[in-house]
Amino acid sequence: MEVSLFLRTFAAVMLPVLHFYEFGEGVTAFSTTRRGGFSKDSYGEFNINRYCGDCEEAISRNRTLLCGVLGIDDKRLLMPHQVHETKIVAVDETSRESQLEGVDALITNVSGICIGVSTADCIPVLLYDKAHQVVSAIHAGWRGTVKRIAEKAVAQMTVVYGSRPADMIAQIGPGIHVESFEVGDEVYDAFTAAGFAMETISRRYGEKWHIDLPECNRQQLLATGIPEAQISVSPICTYQHPDLYFSARRLSINSGRIFTGIVMG
Repeated sequence: MEVSLFLRTFAAVMLPVLHFYEFGEGVTAFSTTRRGGFSKDSYGEFNINRYCGDCEEAISRNRTLLCGVLGIDDKRLLMPHQVHETKIVAVDETSRESQLEGVDALITNVSGICIGVSTADCIPVLLYDKAHQVVSAIHAGWRGTVKRIAEKAVAQMTVVYGSRPADMIAQIGPGIHVESFEVGDEVYDAFTAAGFAMETISRRYGEKWHIDLPECNRQQLLATGIPEAQISVSPICTYQHPDLYFSARRLSINSGRIFTGIVMG
């Protein structure tokens, strides 16, 4: 479902450079890059996250740019304030960003609302139920991954909207990959305790363990019943490409964030 290494740009005016994913007609899904906005220094150029220290003027101008590309009003661009937990909220016409404190995944069946999550090494996951016209955006850092937030989001879609995993398309977006994600023993132990097959999601390089977060989330999606052919994984490691994507491990937490979003209609 990923349009591999395809960056769509917009000439003549300053607009964000986006990495698009193919979910089918009527669905726009994407990850932002660092290019094409008004933010500066470690936030430059394109950042819309209000929780990482960037100036409000740049964020507001960047949001206006993105909303222009998507053809939506600013109040219909929704990104939660994530806390590495597993709270999932169903978004409707009345939902506002101010109501999304402490939320790490969104689901909706409303056309014209762009839901998305913010990452800078964590793993973004997008879901689309083509049969029921439902989408989801999930923030899966290592803590959320251990707590199986991707599985819980699929389950929530089935409860709220009657979705079936067999009808879902999934895209795992850009994030830190196994070669770059060095962890302490306590993180390795947390995945072990959570029942992950460590031989498939971990490697040891010298003294340190490394965890494969994209694969952890892919396995969760498979476990829900989403067919393997309907799950795509981005080849982009944010740590290895800090020139184009934000990486907190490279730039510190005082830096911009990637926005990975999806909108129907």
